[in-house]
Amino acid sequence: MIAFISDIHSNVEALTVCLQEVDRLKCKRIVCLGDVIGYGPQPREALRTVMARAEFSLLGNHEHGAMFYASDFNPRARAAIDWTRDQLSRRDCPREENMKFWNYLDGMKKEHREGQMLFVHGSPRDPVREYLVPRDALDKQKMSECFDKMGDAKLCFVGHSHVPGVYLRSGGFLMPAEIGMQWSVTESAMINIGSVGQPRDGDPRLSFATYDGDGAGGVVRFHRLAYDVEGAMAKIRAIPELPDYLAERLAQGR
Repeated sequence: MIAFISDIHSNVEALTVCLQEVDRLKCKRIVCLGDVIGYGPQPREALRTVMARAEFSLLGNHEHGAMFYASDFNPRARAAIDWTRDQLSRRDCPREENMKFWNYLDGMKKEHREGQMLFVHGSPRDPVREYLVPRDALDKQKMSECFDKMGDAKLCFVGHSHVPGVYLRSGGFLMPAEIGMQWSVTESAMINIGSVGQPRDGDPRLSFATYDGDGAGGVVRFHRLAYDVEGAMAKIRAIPELPDYLAERLAQGR
């Protein structure tokens, strides 16, 4: 069984609870779909944990922004990524660890294929930056182009939008709560696993997904868990460079 985690956004409180559940479920693999950093107060700790626990992490737009440019980020996200960039190069921390962090980011792939599965951060059409949101299920051209980009893959696991659910090739979007938090693979689909560290579907609980199958069949399960939201919010508010809005949205799940 594979545990898919994504969009941790330097939220160690959420990541810790998530990994405890992954261990309880006895998942054989942990795959991260990107955005380990950005927004939150503990980028070094989040990266250190993912580097130790995940089989690999894909390149998210926040990793890309930290390494190259964040000119397309909104002002609050840009402020956070500028602060995060400084944190990963802190002079009061071991230079060797700083280099390990940056080398890890530099080694992140944009996509990963194995068997009939494709893993990306954003979408098959634009693996790093394109969002898949529920209303896109009505955009036939976008859906068609995304499914075409999957190639031989039957399933594509994505993050980025922070809104979990299943996009069916036959059309439509399945919300986890409407399908009993699990979906048996019956057709080609794109599965958004949601966000560990900054959910945006109105539910502040962390989100991740597990998959028990080989790409051709099996079961996808969505998991939601409460964590110390107030603790994470307090850490953000304690950092002057991080906008308070980034704390407030955690309580709202937005």
